[in-house]
Amino acid sequence: MASKNVHEVNDLNFDAEVLQSTVPVLVDFSAVWCQPCKALAPIVDQVADENLGTFKVTKIDIDESPATARRFGIRGVPTCIVFKGGQVAATHVGMTNKQKLVQMLQG
Repeated sequence: MASKNVHEVNDLNFDAEVLQSTVPVLVDFSAVWCQPCKALAPIVDQVADENLGTFKVTKIDIDESPATARRFGIRGVPTCIVFKGGQVAATHVGMTNKQKLVQMLQG
């Protein structure tokens, strides 16, 4: 079950939810057909639950929001990008672990 602390974003609300955020934001670019994305989902949920109030954690489906995926050059999923002050601060493509995601957010 997905965490209630992971916010769904899309092409319409991405700028307001991510780029204009006052706290660092982790964006999990994924797709429903992607098996590694499904494996990463519980890890992303854990990061959201354990860092509530410190960071914002979001998820975007590249098939439902292709404009945002193109805008940030997403070529493979899962791709996790950390935004700070509206700018890309860190990027990781592929499966990863909780420590790496937290490190990206804190870096």
